[in-house]
Amino acid sequence: MKIHTYLLASLLLAACNSSETSRRKNPLQGAWVLSKVEYPMGGTETFPVQGMRPLRLYEGDSMMLQCGLTQTVSAMVVHQPYFQSNTTLIDKGGGEYVYLEDDDPLPLTVVDDTTMTIQRNGILYTWRRADEIAEEWGEEIRDIITANLQGEDARRFVLSAKERTQASVIHGLLYSTIICLVLILFIAHIAVNNRRERQRLWLQLKQIREEHEERPQAVRHAIRHVEDSYFASEAYQALQRRIATGQRLKEEEWEGIEEQVKKLYPGFTSQLRTLYPMSELEYQTCLLIKLRIAPTDIAAVLTRDVSTISTVRSRLYKKVFGQKGGAREWDDFILSIGA
Repeated sequence: MKIHTYLLASLLLAACNSSETSRRKNPLQGAWVLSKVEYPMGGTETFPVQGMRPLRLYEGDSMMLQCGLTQTVSAMVVHQPYFQSNTTLIDKGGGEYVYLEDDDPLPLTVVDDTTMTIQRNGILYTWRRADEIAEEWGEEIRDIITANLQGEDARRFVLSAKERTQASVIHGLLYSTIICLVLILFIAHIAVNNRRERQRLWLQLKQIREEHEERPQAVRHAIRHVEDSYFASEAYQALQRRIATGQRLKEEEWEGIEEQVKKLYPGFTSQLRTLYPMSELEYQTCLLIKLRIAPTDIAAVLTRDVSTISTVRSRLYKKVFGQKGGAREWDDFILSIGA
């Protein structure tokens, strides 16, 4: 237990030392506003003056940007003077530094983490940390200073919280509009595809019905004779008895049922699969409907509730025809094709 306590204490001490070292290494990083100027003859000037105060942004360990700043309740005005300096900080220890600003050496004292003083030509400048300004407006202020130093027009001088809120709302509305347009286009694309699919199904169903109606009477009698012969055969009775037990059919038994359907109704399975990409449950249900197996027996052999089988049939009707229909209507359709 003591070992764990010592280990934890060591880690905390190391973290504190690391943090302290980081602060000592670059104590100027961030934003500072001028608070007070003390002159050698005893005069003192405090800021802001007429609402204005200088602001400095120290970046990294070698760059400083400065501008004038006037802050009101609703806005921030950035104005001259604008300048940029290369800086170097040499640690003398005890919070004392030699501060090089464009190679001009100046005494600098870090009073604490919130206050520092810089001495130039006998004048003492006191700066106070103002990182909250940098956090909210740092990027905009940096862009304005850089643009003016490069002789370009600053994008804006007045930084308004209200303006920022309005811009945020406008951007939000713009993004929402774009998303809505994309959704509308996506929905329209789906609608067009669905319409084309319904047209394709309608043409297929029309072709199936026409083929069925145009069959000669002799062909219809021959098909009916084959059906009657099969439904009276021992093979069909054996299938009925096998299904009536309610046991799941083996894979080879399903293959035998499919082969028998293909013999009785040569075009049935191909027509069925082109109408809609069916699941195994839906396809097996249709095979048993075609063989005149009762819904209760279909439910038993597929180990589903009768209501589930009814839902499968009505759902297939809706998917194929694009409109609501009952389970019996789907059965009638299945019995009419491929025969």
